Amino acid sequence: MKPLPKSQILRFTEKAIHLARRAVSRYSSKFSKHRYTLLQHVVLLCLKVRKSTTYRDLLDELIEMPRIRRTLALAELPTSSTLCKAFNRLDMVVWRVLLTLSATLLPTNGIVGIDASGCDRSHASKHYTKRAELTIQQLKVTLLVDAKVNAILDLHVTTTRKHDSQISPSLIKRNPESVGILLGHKGYDDQNIRRLCRQHEVRPLIKHREFTSLHRAWNARLDTDLYGQRSQSETVNSTLNRKFGAFVRSRRWRKQFWELTIACLIHNIDRSL
Repeated sequence: MKPLPKSQILRFTEKAIHLARRAVSRYSSKFSKHRYTLLQHVVLLCLKVRKSTTYRDLLDELIEMPRIRRTLALAELPTSSTLCKAFNRLDMVVWRVLLTLSATLLPTNGIVGIDASGCDRSHASKHYTKRAELTIQQLKVTLLVDAKVNAILDLHVTTTRKHDSQISPSLIKRNPESVGILLGHKGYDDQNIRRLCRQHEVRPLIKHREFTSLHRAWNARLDTDLYGQRSQSETVNSTLNRKFGAFVRSRRWRKQFWELTIACLIHNIDRSL
């Protein structure tokens, strides 16, 4: 009898383990009980977000997944509270490093689009929030997406109403080596952004807001084929919403940021399979 082929989730688990080995130490501290490793926690948390499920449901499914448990070297399953505490303990720096490493799994070409999207902070019904007179702010998520393979290079998340031109400088400064050409719509038309791009040897391909005939002439001279690749960043935003939902499950704003970063990490790993 032929052995069963590797499933998509098993291949995902193996890739996630490979990345986690490069990003985290074996245990969180010398006072750890050494029952579960940080690598196991990271991969289990990624599986939870990938399946859009709860801690208890994930652990219940893992009982029927012997190959996944064997790959993770899990002799016994942790409790849901153990995973919840592990999520609280892991810092945003860890998830950012993992996201950066996951982008290296794909053959990026330096043509990068930048775009923002909204994300609900609660999946409570509109009827309930209106009756209870609750005001739930949305998260603004800005993604830096490679146009060739739709890899997410970086993200910025905020609860405020920051303008696009105020968000993009931090993304450019963090990723100067990964960006050769920056594609953006008119919302990113700012002289400070163009100046910052040139300082980091990045070519800004951003449409000008048309206040004069000179601005219209500059827009007419844009490389339309190259600029048209900007739509890939919108495609990735749509893909994330379809796969993981247009809301975050976590209640604390810190964990909401981490959850979105894990979703981007999962997107890159899935693209590499």
